[in-house]
Amino acid sequence: MRQKALRLEYALISYNVLEGIIAVLAGWQAGSIALLGFGLDSGIEVLSAGILVWRLRHSGSPDEETRRERQALFGVGVTFFVLAGYILYDAGGSLLRGEPPGTSWIGILLATASLIVMPTLGWRKRKIALAMGSRALEADAVETFLCAYLSFALLLGLSLNAALGWWWADPLAALAMVGFIVKEGWEAVRESRESKPCG
Repeated sequence: MRQKALRLEYALISYNVLEGIIAVLAGWQAGSIALLGFGLDSGIEVLSAGILVWRLRHSGSPDEETRRERQALFGVGVTFFVLAGYILYDAGGSLLRGEPPGTSWIGILLATASLIVMPTLGWRKRKIALAMGSRALEADAVETFLCAYLSFALLLGLSLNAALGWWWADPLAALAMVGFIVKEGWEAVRESRESKPCG
């Protein structure tokens, strides 16, 4: 199970590095803050996956396993707060500036690809997390699902902007998720500090 989980995390890291580079370049070309931000979000997802790689590559006594699980769960929880802060800054700033981006067909294709890749990886990670009893991996799977939602928000925003000029659709959709993201982060951090074992 551990090796399967590691392979998923490595696949996620590889995809997100490529996704991030494409999103930043396409966002800069189109002047799309949402697309640039999507690229930065890929970096947050890489950080979360990196924490899980660290967790999965180390094993030891039951006490050591519990300690590492808690540390990984805390680290993933913190990345939720980083993600929420980024969304507030990026989407809020986009709404305040009211600057419509140019049309980005590359961004639309990238968001569509991510809508296929992210849920697939998320479901597979969650299944392995439940089998392993790893709350850290389960929290990381939730973050992957959130990235799939942001892909949907990006696709919706870019498509509505291209078709109807509704530039504000993407930041509003992203802002709607902030409360859920903070809740998930708080639960992960709180659980990492409880005295009972985390898996």
